[in-house]
Amino acid sequence: MDISIDTLILSPDSQHTFGEVYTMAEITASGIRSLREKTGAGMMDCKTALTEAGGNEEQAIEALRKRGLASAQKKGGRIAAEGAVGSYIHMGGKVGVIVEINCETDFVARTAEFQQLVKDVAMHVAAAEPRFVSREDVSQEALDKEREIARAQAANDPKNANKPEQVIEKIVEGRLNKFFEETVLLDQPFVKDPAKTVGDLVTEKTAGTGEKISIRRFVRYKMGEGLAKRDEDFGSEVAALVG
Repeated sequence: MDISIDTLILSPDSQHTFGEVYTMAEITASGIRSLREKTGAGMMDCKTALTEAGGNEEQAIEALRKRGLASAQKKGGRIAAEGAVGSYIHMGGKVGVIVEINCETDFVARTAEFQQLVKDVAMHVAAAEPRFVSREDVSQEALDKEREIARAQAANDPKNANKPEQVIEKIVEGRLNKFFEETVLLDQPFVKDPAKTVGDLVTEKTAGTGEKISIRRFVRYKMGEGLAKRDEDFGSEVAALVG
């Protein structure tokens, strides 16, 4: 027998708990993405809201608004010209990071919460080694190269021999998304809480402070990076390979 959510909630004779109703609704990735686009809330917050709303998007939006998490996107057009530059040194001076994060007022920039965000992002950059702040920072040349590599990998995989072009294209797009997750700061899982991305973290802080917050830029230094190895080291490596 089909039982509606309203029936389960309103009927005193129902043997189903409200928590059981949550599990009956299918929460899809596309549903979470749609809710995030409409509210600006984090992915996990959207998933939780949809689960609690039994998959009903309007109820999920209302829940996020009540928690103050659905207003972040409305701040996107504001100018964030204040903020702070922070640094992080790791491994006894072997890795160093400088990051600039902006907000709208000096008042927010001086709060402990904002300063902690700057430190957390700098630490994340040291650990995760992102190459870009956002997807928009990835050059078309770099994107085309990654797409070419992904397509070649898909074509060389025997499992894809008889798959139609549209399936291959989905595989390529999936590998590009993986590329973004590995190299784009806002797309990377946050090192202190991998359940959310750095982008989700920034969205949460935007909602919490009531101001637009954005990561503008970063630079990561690693001791010896880019320097040529000494000749004797190179010779040892060659001898080891030959021997």
